[in-house]
Amino acid sequence: MPLTDAGPAAAVPGDPGLAPEDATRAAAATAFLSGAGWGAARRAALAGDASARRYERLTAADGDRAVLMDAPPGCGDDTAAFVAIARHLAALGLSPPAILAEDHARGFLLIEDLGDGLFARLLRDDAAREPELYAAAAAVLAELHRHPPPPGLPRLDAATMPALIAPAFDWYAAHAAEAPAPDASAAIAGALAEALDRLAPVPRPVLILRDYHAENLIWLPDRHGTARVGLLDFQLAHEGHPAYDLVSLVEDARRDVSEAGRAAAIGAYLEATGAEAAQLEAAMAVQGAQRNLRILGIFARLSLQHGKPQYVDLIPRVWGHVRRDLAHPALTALARAAQALPPPTPAVLSRLKDRCGTIPAR
Repeated sequence: MPLTDAGPAAAVPGDPGLAPEDATRAAAATAFLSGAGWGAARRAALAGDASARRYERLTAADGDRAVLMDAPPGCGDDTAAFVAIARHLAALGLSPPAILAEDHARGFLLIEDLGDGLFARLLRDDAAREPELYAAAAAVLAELHRHPPPPGLPRLDAATMPALIAPAFDWYAAHAAEAPAPDASAAIAGALAEALDRLAPVPRPVLILRDYHAENLIWLPDRHGTARVGLLDFQLAHEGHPAYDLVSLVEDARRDVSEAGRAAAIGAYLEATGAEAAQLEAAMAVQGAQRNLRILGIFARLSLQHGKPQYVDLIPRVWGHVRRDLAHPALTALARAAQALPPPTPAVLSRLKDRCGTIPAR
């Protein structure tokens, strides 16, 4: 949820430019806000993300601010899951947005506005702060991993993770200039499963937030310790390996992370947890390879099916992360199998953009 003003005030019921279904949704949002005591607030759209969720910043007459999360039922994001994880994080002394009002049946939440201090924005203005901010983000993960995850979460592990790279074939490779051989998908998934099985065991799974990167972290300088890092976009949380969110942080699909920033994050995590450095680096490579292969396919799908060509521009960076991960000795077999995937040449990227929005949802 990048907290950036994205345009004029949100549409309201009765706007003749709204489609009927959008007008119905707008009326429901207005009713929810009125019931929560925010019906008279000024509303402005916030920049969205890759999901179907929408956000609005609300400003009351007295200057108080809050954020409306609009996640229509059936869109893949569960507001009840967001609330459950937010309350778990808050109980650990971390800084998710406070929940101010909720309507899970209709898919609305009113949440605390944590401000505009997104890590990505701060680092665009002052790149020298990267080690400081990334070390702080890693310290949050170390604190989070000290505690067991809430019960009932789905698990990301060797049994489930290989199948999740299917979008790399179904969307990225299948629509590149030349699709890989039919058996390439099984070969890569099998090599990934073997690499995951070989990882050094961890005492127990931890809560992983899954999209732990600079667009979802907010600097809160008036708070202290690990509470200085505001947390967003965690409703799809799972339980899994401690390295997953750390590699999500330092192998960001949306911005280049310097070697100094990467080293600061890993160093802070090692210092706080006492983890063994070589084991952590191996785990980051394996977890990162799985994550980045999946992202290749997701970004291709966002262009091909959802008409969002801007995600194609991010694919070369993600490919660079894949290559870095596969260079680790723990992934020799996977690196060999992954040679079947076409690199994102200019021709491949142009093909993905040229077909933007042409493949309907099934």
